[in-house]
Amino acid sequence: MPAKSTLPQPIWCEQLHVHVYETDLNNRWKPAAFFLAMEEAAANHARNLGYDYPDMMAKGMIWVLSRLKIRFDDFPTIPEKIILQTFPRGIQQKIFFTRDFLFTSASGRRLAVATSAWLLIDPHKRRMLLPTSLPGSLPLNEGLSTLNETLEKIALPGEMSPVLTRTAGYSDLDLMNHVNNARYVEWICDCFPTDHYRRYQPTWLQINYNHEVLPGTTVTLALGTRSNEPLVHGICGNLDGSETHAFEAEIGWREFRQPE
Repeated sequence: MPAKSTLPQPIWCEQLHVHVYETDLNNRWKPAAFFLAMEEAAANHARNLGYDYPDMMAKGMIWVLSRLKIRFDDFPTIPEKIILQTFPRGIQQKIFFTRDFLFTSASGRRLAVATSAWLLIDPHKRRMLLPTSLPGSLPLNEGLSTLNETLEKIALPGEMSPVLTRTAGYSDLDLMNHVNNARYVEWICDCFPTDHYRRYQPTWLQINYNHEVLPGTTVTLALGTRSNEPLVHGICGNLDGSETHAFEAEIGWREFRQPE
């Protein structure tokens, strides 16, 4: 449930709960559910700050997620309630609008923290706009951070093996007519057999979105590890059999443990 105040809020807070259809074979909130919640909270906060989606589209600008890293502490289960806080953190590397997220249980137990980088684009020309193109200003929230890590480019392992192929269809698309950011996370999770999730659980995930995936486009996902990091996998999605990466990602694992 979004915050009820109509006054601009520098920090946005929502109360969520775990839905049956968002859980996995271990009755845990899926990684993609975290991404969907962050997308929704970011849109709600933007609206509260005066940047409603229809108005921004009319002005020829919209935010798209470019990079995100999340660290998982615990995974909520049915019927747990979740508190999600989010706030903008200013501009980084001259082009990225940054935004952080904090997931906690109703009792205050930390579930996950994340930091993200967004690009402002012209949705009609599909071209990037500079942050100075945005009218008005966003709260800076100086000194606040949930995950103080810079979102750099991902160095993939030298050897990558194709593991699955997906063709973008209706269920993958969002209102920008391209594959939604959370769908990539579902594809990444599908790179691993179900037995893997009985032994391991994600401890962190970073994904960099490089090129949008349009309807009918085929993406081949490839997987690799480094010899010194067997519980860290690099993943990339190649567009239509080319060397162009739609996305690059890294995911770290730890031994499966029962919910606290």
